[in-house]
Amino acid sequence: MSDMPAQKPRIVVLISGRGRNLEAIHQAIERGELNAKIVLVASNKTRAPGLGYARLAGLPTVAIAPRAFADRESYDTALARRVAAARPDWVVLAGFMRVLSDAFIAPFAGRIVNIHPSLLPKYKGLHTHARALAAGDTHHGASVHLVIPALDEGPVVRQGRIRITADDTEQTLADRVLDRIERPLYAAALADLFEARVTAGDDGALYRDGNRQDTPPVQDYD
Repeated sequence: MSDMPAQKPRIVVLISGRGRNLEAIHQAIERGELNAKIVLVASNKTRAPGLGYARLAGLPTVAIAPRAFADRESYDTALARRVAAARPDWVVLAGFMRVLSDAFIAPFAGRIVNIHPSLLPKYKGLHTHARALAAGDTHHGASVHLVIPALDEGPVVRQGRIRITADDTEQTLADRVLDRIERPLYAAALADLFEARVTAGDDGALYRDGNRQDTPPVQDYD
């Protein structure tokens, strides 16, 4: 008797804008590079361009606007209920420009992934490209990490970096990080998690192939 094929991990992708990382993830799935099924694309912006891409790709979508809710926790609770209804194995933040409270994080603890445009622990929060330039850094990049209630503090799965050039501006650096690093890096890190090459331990650390990962692998994209 032949083995049954492994069920594809079900993922919900959260976006706020153009959805370029959503597009990269979806294309990696279509090419067979990432074993997963997108079961919902959700946004806090009713007119997020990424929703248009998702609809054209035949992906289920929903937009839930925060203005309909009294506070952040009530919004996050409603969003969590809608996401949970899709029965995801993983929740993937792909340019979701809201800080999530524990009302959202708790139901999916250990199963929420984010990509952040810096070499964490450097430059948590916003304006990472401008901060890297102002500091005179020689390299900049992106990090894929698990989400915990503390902002950008979750354990890092993978990182990618590029050299900062003398003529870089905040916009050129942002574009290069997104196009050259984030798109391939996110799919590779998600594959690590979905295929259990990287797992979270009870000690809060990540384990790669059974060995504690004290520092994440860093790939150069120059």
